[in-house]
Amino acid sequence: MSPSHIAPQVHDFLDRSRYPVDEWALVEKHIDNDDLGTTETLFSVGNGYLGLRGNVDEGRDSFSHGTFVNGFHETWPIQHAEEAFGFARVGQTIVNAPDAKVIRLYVDDEPLLLPIADLIEYERRLDFRSGVMSRDILWRTPGGKRVRVRSRRMVSFTQRHLAVLTFEVTMLDDYAPIAISSQILNRQDGEDEYHVRSKAMGEGVDPRKAGQMNHRVLKPQNNWGNVADGRVALGYQCTESGMTIAVAADHRLETANNYTKRIQTDDDLAKMTYRIDAEPGQPIVLTKLVSYHTSRGVPSRELLDRCRRTLDRAHDEGIDQQFDDQRAWLDGFWERSDVEIPGQPEVQQATRWNLFQIAQASARAEGTGIPAKGVTGSGYGGHYFWDTEIYVLPFLTYTTPRAARNALRFRYTLLDAARSRAKQLAQHGALFPWRTINGEEASAYYAAGTAQYHIDADISYALSQYLAATGDIDFLTREAIDILVETARMWVDLGFWRNEDDGTFHIHGVTGPDEYTTVVNDNLFTNVMARFNLSRAAAAVRELAERDGIEYQQVVGRLGLDLSEVDDWERAARDMAIPYDEHLGVHPQDQHFLEREVWDLEHTPLDKRPLLLNYHPLVIYRFQVLKQADVVLALFLQGEHFTPEEKRADFEYYDPITTGDSTLSAVVQSIIAAEVGYHDLALRYFLSALFVDLADRHKNTSDGVHVASTGGVWSALVSGFGGFRDHGGVFTIDPRLPESWESLTYRLTLLGTRVRVTVLPDRVDLTVEEGERASLVVRGQKVTVVPGEPVSVALDGQGPRIEGEPAPVPGRRRADGTIIAAIVPGT
Repeated sequence: MSPSHIAPQVHDFLDRSRYPVDEWALVEKHIDNDDLGTTETLFSVGNGYLGLRGNVDEGRDSFSHGTFVNGFHETWPIQHAEEAFGFARVGQTIVNAPDAKVIRLYVDDEPLLLPIADLIEYERRLDFRSGVMSRDILWRTPGGKRVRVRSRRMVSFTQRHLAVLTFEVTMLDDYAPIAISSQILNRQDGEDEYHVRSKAMGEGVDPRKAGQMNHRVLKPQNNWGNVADGRVALGYQCTESGMTIAVAADHRLETANNYTKRIQTDDDLAKMTYRIDAEPGQPIVLTKLVSYHTSRGVPSRELLDRCRRTLDRAHDEGIDQQFDDQRAWLDGFWERSDVEIPGQPEVQQATRWNLFQIAQASARAEGTGIPAKGVTGSGYGGHYFWDTEIYVLPFLTYTTPRAARNALRFRYTLLDAARSRAKQLAQHGALFPWRTINGEEASAYYAAGTAQYHIDADISYALSQYLAATGDIDFLTREAIDILVETARMWVDLGFWRNEDDGTFHIHGVTGPDEYTTVVNDNLFTNVMARFNLSRAAAAVRELAERDGIEYQQVVGRLGLDLSEVDDWERAARDMAIPYDEHLGVHPQDQHFLEREVWDLEHTPLDKRPLLLNYHPLVIYRFQVLKQADVVLALFLQGEHFTPEEKRADFEYYDPITTGDSTLSAVVQSIIAAEVGYHDLALRYFLSALFVDLADRHKNTSDGVHVASTGGVWSALVSGFGGFRDHGGVFTIDPRLPESWESLTYRLTLLGTRVRVTVLPDRVDLTVEEGERASLVVRGQKVTVVPGEPVSVALDGQGPRIEGEPAPVPGRRRADGTIIAAIVPGT
């Protein structure tokens, strides 16, 4: 995103009359039907396995009724206009599961419909400490009666398959007959609500959204109900993928009023209805426990038994216990993970919302990946990307290592599929799919998808970062080493030595993170990350060989490993081609990138953004224009291999031609801007990233939270302003605190020790909160901190600062001194 398009002030982002500042909650004071999709995402609750969008309880007037289970998907054969060998064959998309959020209210036979209701009071709150989304309204019925309606919604962090909903109704002044209809409703009929809306509005295809089905996805398998115990259930099987799902709900009604109840079930509806003679001042409290279970093939009737066990256990423990357990889990989460920005309440609120989203996307994602939208929406089809390893896993690695290990182990379970994919593309080793749910490549557009081979290095990088931060040798020897070896084999096979070029190792025909430049030779990011992958794999194997224990022998036998392979990896890493232009003094994004004309972003109309929705790919590919940071990301991840002067020159070159069409850019631009001295620009980029979803800055928050961006917010704080780096297990801190901030506090868990880091204008304070000791390098000074002995390190300024900070501008000189023109296609 060019600097001119970044809002400069934090108060510009949200309407504070609607969203007041609360450092521990997102609060909404009035509703607006014009942005239902956005608010449904913002107020979603989930635990990484199960997610409930923030739809209204009444189940009507929603943008997209969403209930999602991580990994629960349908498949279909991809139809290519022109076939070719090795194209992706199986499409995958997350399924909108049966919706158990629905609780409809009728007073005097009049339904509560929020968009037209006479609401005297309204508040909705997503509390980051309790993990509960609550709503409190005072409704004046068409007949003039006042009704207090309070509800709570929670997806449990401690019980993976459980959601808890409560719905309380109180007549304040008058008697009224009330009906409450609690439902499990299956709306899946071949088209989700987004596609119906987009067709009606004549919208084009947006590749960021979920795929569309042309068949009924969920085939009914079971439905039953028992009015005596208030339990209802539905079971289904996906038509093509064969995956199964069961959902059951347990109801308890508490009131002094007289009431009757009835039950109804059919293929797509399970409903519990209560009719109550409501006297004024007598509360009616409905508690609804819901359980979801899914499988790749277990019959739905067996899954229903699992639902029963989940509900029985939760009922025996009691509802209060569920809420208490949720609070206790989050207390632990914030102890490990909180980032504090005193004196900046709006920034603090938004930061905690972003961190809370990472928890909701990852906490119970055991056995699955972390989707690009978590479990808050159907965007990107529920697929797993490299986003997880580069943007989400750093937060988990340094705050909740167990969750990071789970995510990495999921990649290990896909290793055989990655080996098969490598063979399809005529490569040795393993090639992980660009986007997937079940392990097969799901990207039908190979140029901007499959060609991004760098995903192998991204996974290896995240794995290595986790190993350095935890010392988890068991994971290395049993599983991680297999990933390192097989990805190294792929790189050596993919690349080649050019003898006439002094034996330099080249990698051709790949796409880097920037999807506006595809299928190129020697993409800098890919080569730099492949070099790391090769070096790390070689070091890991040699480390095991030196031990010469049973673990090494098992690795050799399991992988057919020969140490001569390691020599090849080390040579390829040593000879890796790293593009550099001596005349411009910058690293070209790829071998021919600097030969293209420069796109004039400054004069590109806003209604032509993002470019991918307004220009044919071939138009975009002809220009120097970036969808997302590419070289700049390499400067961050492999910063020890670039000089400060190179970093500044590269940042100044690429910043003006980076569109920000991807939410993955602003956080990285913020980190490097801070490092090279553009401190004000770094803060502006950070604020832009911080409010990506909260302010719907990319106009697609309705499809779900941008989970990678939320992880990037943590990195921008901790690695950008906080200055933290991990270079091969050497932990360093070199902060760049914004001038307007009084301090910044974050936590790091390093080799089992949790350290609290507080950055102030003149010093860095280190305190052990848990564990035995930690060693770091602060602004070049080696420090060891132990319990009970905090350490302060004085700072001589906050790093380099560019006076006046003129923003980098488009237009670069060629080697002959002429200016490269910046043009807008079609002008």
